[in-house]
Amino acid sequence: MAEWFEKVTLGALVDQAARRFGAREALCFEGQRWTFNQLQQDINRAARGLLQLGVQPGEKVTLWMPNQPEWMHILFALAKIGAVLVPINTRFRTADLEYVVRQSDSTTLITVDRSGPVDYLDMVRQVCPEIDYGDANSLHSETFPELKRVLILGDSPYRGTNVWADVLRGADTIPQEDLERRQRQLDPDEIASVMYTSGTSGFPKGVMHSHHLIRMVTDMGNRLGITEKDVLLIYLPLFHALGLWQGPFMSMITGARMVLTTMFDPPETLELIEKERATRIYGFDTHWRDLMVHTEFETWDLSSLRTGVLAAGMASSESIARQAQKLISPTITGWGMTECGIPLISFLDSSEDERCAGSGYPLPGYEFKVIDPETRETLPPFNTGELCVRGYGVMQGYYKKPEETSGAVDSDGWLQTGDAAELHENGHFRFLGRYKDMLKVGGENVDAAEVEAFLLGHPAVDQVQIIGVPDPRLSEVACACVVPAEGHELSVADLDAYCRGKVASFKIPRYLMPVREFPMTPSGKVQKFKLREMAVEILDLPVA
Repeated sequence: MAEWFEKVTLGALVDQAARRFGAREALCFEGQRWTFNQLQQDINRAARGLLQLGVQPGEKVTLWMPNQPEWMHILFALAKIGAVLVPINTRFRTADLEYVVRQSDSTTLITVDRSGPVDYLDMVRQVCPEIDYGDANSLHSETFPELKRVLILGDSPYRGTNVWADVLRGADTIPQEDLERRQRQLDPDEIASVMYTSGTSGFPKGVMHSHHLIRMVTDMGNRLGITEKDVLLIYLPLFHALGLWQGPFMSMITGARMVLTTMFDPPETLELIEKERATRIYGFDTHWRDLMVHTEFETWDLSSLRTGVLAAGMASSESIARQAQKLISPTITGWGMTECGIPLISFLDSSEDERCAGSGYPLPGYEFKVIDPETRETLPPFNTGELCVRGYGVMQGYYKKPEETSGAVDSDGWLQTGDAAELHENGHFRFLGRYKDMLKVGGENVDAAEVEAFLLGHPAVDQVQIIGVPDPRLSEVACACVVPAEGHELSVADLDAYCRGKVASFKIPRYLMPVREFPMTPSGKVQKFKLREMAVEILDLPVA
């Protein structure tokens, strides 16, 4: 008996979309436009080029570049040939890049030579100097034993690398029938992506998902009422789950037109809403606030907007959400994690209170409960506890981290999210914050333990604890609470210089609070909530 929800691969979405929507416009980027048919042709060419290079099913391919059409070409091309996408945050720097490429066992790294002031190729050279003298198709790197090749999108050829334009020319040697044969051999239950997300300890963990995410995005599209008449304005980065799932995947499934930008820029966003008649926008409270406070906000026509996604629930986001209803458009709220998709979403006709101070209702196929984090007992409605989720969209695990996987997902399939939440009597949930030691800086996850481990390499740092402190624009930013090494002095400028170029900018502490010792519990645990209270008072910060 067939599955009630047909299992297909992400690559098959491209072919289905071409059959269904054909000559309709699929993508707009910087004035260039593609139909669904044209996108299919570009994706197939990219797939044949990767086949010619020898990329095999199951191989991990790291993609490290800003939003651009080639991101989509490569994304779906990898899905068509059965390779595994490993997207990297473009704000990562050498230490993050080295860790992800090595830990993921990537055989291929695809990046740009540079984007604006950021020299990506130079950073690749720093962590993999072999590209300056190695074989472009058979690298032998001490740091990355699995890495075979580096592909560069740029205007010039570079020693030891493959230029993307040459890869596309190589596609001519591979018949379309070979690609179709590869596609028929693929299993939708196999891993399609490994997305790195910060956790509660150590370095980022690679979240493994199969092609089953198609079902989650399909259900999201149905609940949000997205059709081929919609225009999705995607300025969120495609390496983030929200941008990827609400952008390329949603467009292929629903036929909605996608307007893609390199990054979020408030004046550009306002202009594109009017010019392209966008019907949907997305983001965190930071994005919506930046639009509403822009000096030219009132000069643009935003009447085409039907709705937008603004994840609410926390007290810090409610005021922004309520302003957005009046100044921009009605919004949809939701909650999600890379580990489980976006399984909580409100309805189009949910009340304003639910949309501005809640986190949505479960999608079909997901179960939720709120538990006492100490006793693990399920709590009744209106009691704050840890949110747990179970369902088809929960990850296959963390790549090569079985202990972390078993610590996150129990034997009954429940993912312990580490987030604090409440269940309300009418069935919707409200996300209240994080039990886990995680910061959310303008929508970016920051693992405090990862930053602490990095800062301990500074000679002036004896002990360090990273906490989140309030920020009027980004909700919170990192503050380093440091016990200085004997005989050393330290400034926030010193920490910035130590981190700059090595870790993502959003991870770098904005504040420094030197202390003699940390407040501790009787059992010896650092009381970070007391450090936050101290920081707010000593640094004279606004209370969230």
